[in-house]
Amino acid sequence: MDKVLKIGIIGCGAIGRDHCRRIIETVPGATVVAVSDYVAAAADDTAAKYGIRSFGNDCDGMIKDPEVEAVVITSIDPTHHDYVMKTLAEEKWCFCEKPLSQNAKDCEDIINRELEIGKRLVQVGFMRHYDRGYAEMKRIIDSGELGAPLLIKACHRNVSQGPGFKTENGVTNVAIHELDICRWLLDDEYEDVQCVKVRQSANSDKGYDNPQVMLMRTKKGCFIDVEVQVADGYGYDIQCEVVCENGTVKLPDPYAVVRRSRPAGWDSVQPAESMPIMTDWKERFIEAYDIEFCKWVESVNAGKLTGPSAWDGYVACVAGDALNASRGTSQFLKVETMEKPEMYK
Repeated sequence: MDKVLKIGIIGCGAIGRDHCRRIIETVPGATVVAVSDYVAAAADDTAAKYGIRSFGNDCDGMIKDPEVEAVVITSIDPTHHDYVMKTLAEEKWCFCEKPLSQNAKDCEDIINRELEIGKRLVQVGFMRHYDRGYAEMKRIIDSGELGAPLLIKACHRNVSQGPGFKTENGVTNVAIHELDICRWLLDDEYEDVQCVKVRQSANSDKGYDNPQVMLMRTKKGCFIDVEVQVADGYGYDIQCEVVCENGTVKLPDPYAVVRRSRPAGWDSVQPAESMPIMTDWKERFIEAYDIEFCKWVESVNAGKLTGPSAWDGYVACVAGDALNASRGTSQFLKVETMEKPEMYK
């Protein structure tokens, strides 16, 4: 009989519940056997829906439970480091949603613990590696058919944010995906970065910068420009274009039916062409999440992780720390990392 990986999930919010459904219903070779959450009722409700065990708010107990072979962490960002370290203390496989931690120093703790164990046990949830659009862009760039990459122009626009959101979170929680995917697309590392405050949207009055622009320069001389709009926009809109020497490659818009018609009041307006804009991040990358978890489980069952590593999570945090430190200085700040351990090469 084929092995079935027994997974426990920490965090039963929107993404935790979605991953629970995904693993149980669509991922071969795995199942969810337990859930936990800071709010015990959230874990109880999720467990009841799927007929699995709830540890309530005893997340530590779930990590230690012998039946749980791997832990998926989807709790709030500030808890990620502690839960990863507790999972590594048990030397269990760990999938941690981004960011790996709130700062680079905590990521170093995780890397050092993995080095002590002598094996990669942590994968970070940078699901864009598994998106077909980004994967095809990387294939084209790596092929060299368009020459060397020169620039990346990207944007990350969200509809809204929850209470407590701060300007810094525009980097650490939102642009963290771009910080990861740009270096992956280019197979390059960051030299220096700067975060720039630009004219603010008239719709933004919630106490944080919106929009803000992140500028990055790489060691091979590429320039990256990321516009981040975290709220009060029009939808969930992810754009990315890589300018190469002999052409460009651009992320496609997600599949959507194009509608051509006269809008309401048709007698006074021109016919229009339109396509729906997504407002839900789960829908935009639903296939990427599915592929991500299938590949993760496949690699765990094979005994060797292949996806984004603790090192990738660390580098994104180092770049994020530098971006936040640069805000208001009008200066590029160096992105300085520890030496990359052999295990992550």
